[in-house]
Amino acid sequence: MPSAAPNAVPASFMASRTLAGPAQPEPVQGQLTEGALDASPPILRAEGTPIDLETAFRLGGVENPEIRIASQRVAQALADRQFAAAQILPTMNAGSNYYNHNGNLQQSDGTILSVNRSGLYAGAGAFAVGSGTVNVPGVVWNMNVSVAAFNALKARQTVIERQAGTRTMSNDILLQIALAYLNLMRAEQGREIALQIRAEAHEVARVTANYAASGQGRKADADRAATEFRQRDADVLSMESDILTASARLAQLLNLDSAIRLRTTDPWCIPRGIVPDSIGLPELVAMALLQRPELAERRAAIQRALLDLNGAKLLPFSPNVVVGFSAGTFGGGSNLVTPVFGDFGNRTDFDAIAYWTLQNMAVGNRAIINAASARYDISNLEQLAVLNRVRSEVASAHARTLARFAQIGINEKAVRTGQDGFREDFERIRGREGLPIEVLNNLQLLARARMEYLAAIIDYNRAEFELYVALGQPPASALARSIPLPPTHPQPKFDKP
Repeated sequence: MPSAAPNAVPASFMASRTLAGPAQPEPVQGQLTEGALDASPPILRAEGTPIDLETAFRLGGVENPEIRIASQRVAQALADRQFAAAQILPTMNAGSNYYNHNGNLQQSDGTILSVNRSGLYAGAGAFAVGSGTVNVPGVVWNMNVSVAAFNALKARQTVIERQAGTRTMSNDILLQIALAYLNLMRAEQGREIALQIRAEAHEVARVTANYAASGQGRKADADRAATEFRQRDADVLSMESDILTASARLAQLLNLDSAIRLRTTDPWCIPRGIVPDSIGLPELVAMALLQRPELAERRAAIQRALLDLNGAKLLPFSPNVVVGFSAGTFGGGSNLVTPVFGDFGNRTDFDAIAYWTLQNMAVGNRAIINAASARYDISNLEQLAVLNRVRSEVASAHARTLARFAQIGINEKAVRTGQDGFREDFERIRGREGLPIEVLNNLQLLARARMEYLAAIIDYNRAEFELYVALGQPPASALARSIPLPPTHPQPKFDKP
């Protein structure tokens, strides 16, 4: 796919960063009523270990146990392929055997002989007794021709399937890491917003309480403002709990100690564009069909099932071949000849056998073919299911990126209007021109608008990562930036509509 280019950030966004900054109303001098509005102690005790998204990807790609397990499955498939290919090579045996017989033997014409005999063989092979061939040849080739050939071909497809499965696993885990990192960022930025809202609620509660203490306001208004402050104080604790939970989840994916509290290094939560918007949905789907490792995995599985079917069809016509060669020293004797034990000399044996088999009078062969045919049909249907899922994932992720980006602009405007409304109403109650309930309503709307603004940015970044992975690309490569071209070849720019 084309090199990822970051989408343009709205021009008003950088200015809107101040909406999350410490813009608190000026304090009004006065004394609080009994029971000062003290904030609850924070849950977060440690500063936290800083980590950025690129470092998280590197750690996840190396330390995540699921990715390492998938890599070992590839290593196992490679070993199995090597073993399957090695079946065309003969097996070598070396050894020795000694035998001794005392008592009656029957000759081929029925004569019974009382004989004591013994023999010794040593060399390539073993188990040479009497006048027969060496039963364990020194060099032996024992195989069914089609079975050995198709097993080697199927093992090759298994390696391709496992490699594609490893890429799928890696993409999924790295996507989980990206989403866990974004969740941690959302919790941390949400805590900053909650702290600001709590400070503003504290200021409203302080002013209202001072008015009530001086007899210029109602105690009910002061109680309502104090309740709002306590709710905002609980929101801060809830966000701190979310930080600890998100940190533990990210540490789990990185194979780190969950007791270590991780902290993101991003100073601001901004939209992170990855997939150029100039690429339409049909083109994105086409890219996914070419690049998704799940489809490559299914294609390899289909090839393996087809080889299995062809092998089953050829099995009745494929010979079982046994070829053996032995060479060694053999000697012995008996009580009927001289010497009793000796007369050693060189010995070589060569055997070649070929035979064809119809399993269970060919009924077993038919069952094997039917089973292989069913597995081939299943593989094709599984590919169709994955194909439909890939199309759906790309279309859904693409739709989410468009919708989430539009929501960013809407929520930004809501934050601005909420900020202006809150300031105006706060100035009114300071001038004794309005009711505290009005500024509390505006404070609640402003808090919700800020959180929804943050959620829109995080959800947009999530959708961009999900779309990038849906195209078959590992999310870690989204951080890569192309080398700037010379001035004579300006880089293309991709902006959000």
